[in-house]
Amino acid sequence: MNILDIAPVVPVVVLDDPDRAVPLARALLDGGVGIIEITLRTNAALPAIEAIAAEVPEMVVGAGTLVTPLQVEAAAAAGAGFLVSPGTTPHLLDALADTGLPYLPGVATISEILTVLDRGITEMKFFPAESSGGTAALRAFAGPLPQIRFCPTGGITPATVRDYLSLPNVGCVGGSWLTPAAALAAADWPSIKEAAAAAAALRE
Repeated sequence: MNILDIAPVVPVVVLDDPDRAVPLARALLDGGVGIIEITLRTNAALPAIEAIAAEVPEMVVGAGTLVTPLQVEAAAAAGAGFLVSPGTTPHLLDALADTGLPYLPGVATISEILTVLDRGITEMKFFPAESSGGTAALRAFAGPLPQIRFCPTGGITPATVRDYLSLPNVGCVGGSWLTPAAALAAADWPSIKEAAAAAAALRE
């Protein structure tokens, strides 16, 4: 599985209620987005991943904001299909690799990219994208490191997403606008389906 090629936008989701997880996943699928990243920023995250993995198997569910090896182990045990970290340390990279799951380690500089590349990893999360140079930085990375592909995340909006996706070293972007907190709180699945459809159409 190449997680950069599943959808042009990976919804990056903060959930407060695990009961929202399954209908959210179904709404995204109905809109044509078959991947979701649940961030481990709330106590609902791991139960949400478990629920989606069990009840919506056609959705590729991943765990994000992984910052410790213990979180990595917990996410894998919950049934995450891929893993994402906002940055990298040697211990974190070891833990990610030990799961055997696809993962996107976070990088923001050339030195961090080279550290990850030393492990043979060529697909990474560029975070925080906008405040780390945005599309200009990604163009600069492509010169010395054309073999690297990125999922930039952080500060990207519907107004800027096409600029990122037009770059040859960008496979997809991470975005929170598909699943805004107000829509999740209101269980407004039609609006999330609509946002997912617009995101899916970016690759047509």
